Amino acid sequence: MAYNVKLFKMVNGDMVIGKWDAEKNLITDPAVLQTVPAEQGVQMMILPFGYPFDNEIEGEIDGKHIMYEYKNCPEDVSTKYLEAASKLTLSSGGLGGNLGGGMRGGNVSNISELLKK
Repeated sequence: MAYNVKLFKMVNGDMVIGKWDAEKNLITDPAVLQTVPAEQGVQMMILPFGYPFDNEIEGEIDGKHIMYEYKNCPEDVSTKYLEAASKLTLSSGGLGGNLGGGMRGGNVSNISELLKK
């Protein structure tokens, strides 16, 4: 099943990634994207929307709480989100991919590229 993964800015300022259900005007399985300073620049961390009280990526957010819908969601960010939400590692093919990583969050080493899209 293909998911329509989108990136949103909420009215409270949170940047949220989730599966968009246009018929119901809902974001399902929402996760918060947080920027974290690192030695290499800035990284992004994917956390369940209800963290620290909810440790699973699940739930719904009504579309009336969306302030902005980003035109594009970078493929590497949506892949990391799907890995965190499903607890599976998605391979891009070949043996060079990250196999068996069990990731809980994604890294975007160059945040300026993410913000340009």
